[in-house]
Amino acid sequence: MIPGITVGVDAEGVVVTSTTPILVASSAIAGGGVVETLAIVNVHVEKNGSLARAREALEAFARKHAVGAPYVGLLTAARTEQADIVTARHAGITALAIATVGLSNRTTAGVSPPAACALPSTINTIVVVDADAPPAALVNAMMTITEVKTLALFEAGVKGADGRFATGTSTDAVVVAATRRGPRAEFGGPVSDLGWVVAQAAGPALRRGIARWIVERG
Repeated sequence: MIPGITVGVDAEGVVVTSTTPILVASSAIAGGGVVETLAIVNVHVEKNGSLARAREALEAFARKHAVGAPYVGLLTAARTEQADIVTARHAGITALAIATVGLSNRTTAGVSPPAACALPSTINTIVVVDADAPPAALVNAMMTITEVKTLALFEAGVKGADGRFATGTSTDAVVVAATRRGPRAEFGGPVSDLGWVVAQAAGPALRRGIARWIVERG
C-alpha cells in the first residue's frame, strides 16, 4: 500500500482516504475535474435509480463514513464488495489501483449511437500514485488507464449488442490521484515511468473484474 492512504471496501461502497491532501484528476460525478481532496468514494446504487436519489445515496454514504467535503464521488451499480485492488511499483513510484467492474451496457466508441446514459458508472477505476505529478500528467495517466481498459476488454473478447468489440461501457469513470511526494512525474503516457506503473496496477485489477463478471453473468 501507500503510506497515509487507506482503502475500505464493502457492499455499500469503496472509500479511499488520505492523511494529507492529494491532487486528483477525474471524470467523477461529484468533485470531477482537477481538485484537492482527502477522500475518494465509489458508492453502490441501484441500477435504475434516479439522479436525485443517487446523489442522495452518495451524500448519505459520505455522512455515514465521516467523509468530509470536498470529496471525489463516483456511483456504480457494480458490486463494490468485489472491488479488485492491485499495487505496483516502478522507478520509485508506487501505484494503487481499485477497480469495480460491470459490463451490462457495453459500447464501442464512435460506433454505438448517442443515447441517454444510464446513471451509475459501470467500470470505475481509481488509481493513487505516490509521486509528485502535475495535473497534465494525471490527465495523461487517465488516458493510459483508458487504453489499458480497452485492451483488457479486447483480450477478454467482450463485445457489444451489435457484435463489435467493446471499448468500454456508456458510463465508465476514471480517477487518478497523486500524493505529491517522491519522484517528480511530468508525464503519464504508456511509456513514461508514471504511466507504466499506473498501467501495471490498473491492468490486473481491471482484468480480474472483467473475468469475474464474464464467469458470473456472461
